[in-house]
Amino acid sequence: MEFDTFSPEETLAIACILGSKLKGGEVIALEGELGAGKTLFVKGLAQGLGVEEPVTSPTFTLIHQYEGEIPLTHFDVYRLPSPESLEELGYEEFFYGPGVTAVEWSDLIRSYLPREYLLISIRRIYQPDKGEGRQIRLEPHGPSIEKLVEEMTEYACARN
Repeated sequence: MEFDTFSPEETLAIACILGSKLKGGEVIALEGELGAGKTLFVKGLAQGLGVEEPVTSPTFTLIHQYEGEIPLTHFDVYRLPSPESLEELGYEEFFYGPGVTAVEWSDLIRSYLPREYLLISIRRIYQPDKGEGRQIRLEPHGPSIEKLVEEMTEYACARN
């Protein structure tokens, strides 16, 4: 499933809708170049999860945790020295815990992702009549995540 957005507000709205559908225990894997909008997408997820505090990029601390109706753990593994370093962070507690875990640069640690996760790929696009935007692709891995993406289909239909 794909969404094209042409403003930060549109991207936040899609992520917020997705966040409101999460039940806890999901891993959201985000991929995209620098500046594509991964952190903005996590901000929208947080809104949908009822997080009230500001969401910032954990680039230098690697992990931020937020309390909401469902807790959110936000990983940014861009500066991780090696994929194996993830083990030192106790990733299993988050990847297999009751909260939602969002991982930026997940392609760097793909072998550590659980069997079921939602891959969000964000890339820049351009349309002459709308300008620069983002294409947000949702790729489910596992049956429960497929069901989640099916629920997003209703939102996609409503936008058209």
